[in-house]
Amino acid sequence: MAEKKKVCIVGSGNWGSAIAKIVGYNAARLDIFDSRVTMYVYEEIINGRKLTEIINEDHENIKYLPGHKIPSNVVAIPDLVESSKDADILIFVVPHQFIKNQCEALCGKIKPTAVGLSLIKGFDRAEGGGIDLISHIIQRYLNIEVNVLMGANLAGEVADEKFCETTIGCRSKEWGSILKNLIETDNFKVVVIDDVDTVEVCGALKNIVACGAGFADGLGYGDNTKSAIIRLGLMEMIKFAQTFYKSSQLGTFYESCGVADLITTCYGGRNRKVSEAFVKTGKCIEDLEKEILNGQKLQGPITAEEVNHMLKIKNMENEFPLFTAVYKICHGDLKPQLFIDEIRNHPEHIVKFSNL
Repeated sequence: MAEKKKVCIVGSGNWGSAIAKIVGYNAARLDIFDSRVTMYVYEEIINGRKLTEIINEDHENIKYLPGHKIPSNVVAIPDLVESSKDADILIFVVPHQFIKNQCEALCGKIKPTAVGLSLIKGFDRAEGGGIDLISHIIQRYLNIEVNVLMGANLAGEVADEKFCETTIGCRSKEWGSILKNLIETDNFKVVVIDDVDTVEVCGALKNIVACGAGFADGLGYGDNTKSAIIRLGLMEMIKFAQTFYKSSQLGTFYESCGVADLITTCYGGRNRKVSEAFVKTGKCIEDLEKEILNGQKLQGPITAEEVNHMLKIKNMENEFPLFTAVYKICHGDLKPQLFIDEIRNHPEHIVKFSNL
C-alpha cells in the first residue's frame, strides 16, 4: 500500500486559512492523504494569546478568517522548517514579497521528492531586468516540481462554501489528479490544465487591472467604464502572456484563472477596494492597507511596479497603457483623475475588419 501523502500549508492569512478548511476536510476523508495537515503560522499575539494556540485550541483564525472553523486535523506550527520537513505536498500561500526568504529557510530541509502548489499571485524582479514567476523561484530554490492554483476565489466566499471554480496548472497528469483530489469539493470545483505559466501570469496581472477598476470607482465612473477597463485589461494580459511566454494558450484566459478571476477581482477584491479608497481619501496605499486589510498585503501596486520595470527596460510602456497608468498612479507620478485619459487612445481602439 502506498504511503499516505503528508500536506503542509505554508501561510495562514485569509486565503491560507480558507484553503486550510478545504485541505483539512479532504485529507481527513481520503485514504491517499495523511489526515494530519500542518500549517505554518507566523506567530502573533491576539488578545494576550498566541495565534497558533488559538487555531489549535479554538480551531479558528480569529485575525484573518474570523467566524470560520478550521478542521481540527489542521495543526498550526510557528516554525517554518518544522511544519514543512515531512511534507509530500507543500502549498504556498504567502504574500509574494516574502517567498525568497522562506525558500532560503527551507532549502535542504524538505523532502527532495516533495511537490509544490503555489497559490501566490504576483511576480518578482529577475536579475538583469525582466520578471520572475513565483513558481519558478520556488522551484529554483528548492529543486522541486511546482504547480499553481489561480481562480475567481475570494477567500471569504470560499470559506462560506459558496459555489465557485478554480484552475490548477500542472505539468504532470498524475500530480494533477492528486492535487485535484486534495483541493476539490462539491462547492469548489477544479479544472486542471497544463499551461502552468499562463495560469500564474493571469493570477498576477489581474490585480493590476483591479487597481484600475478601483480608481474608476473612486472617481465615480459607472459600470460601462469598468467594463471597458476589464476588457482593455484582459487584452493587455493576453498580449503580455503571448509576448513573454511563447507557449501561452489563448484558451487559458477562458478558465477561472483568466476572465472569471479578472471580473471577480475588479468587483470584489481588495485591490479594487483599496484603490477606490485611495482616490476618495487621498491617503497613501500603505496607510490604507493598515486600515482596511487588517495586516494583509496588497499585491496590485507591487505587481504593477515589477511589470513596469520590465516594460520600461524593453521600451514597451506605450504598448500597455493601462498597466503603465496604474503603475504611475500608485507610484505618485500620475494623478488618479487622469487615469481614463491615459487609456482613451488605447491600441485596442482601432478599426478591425476580418479578412474577406
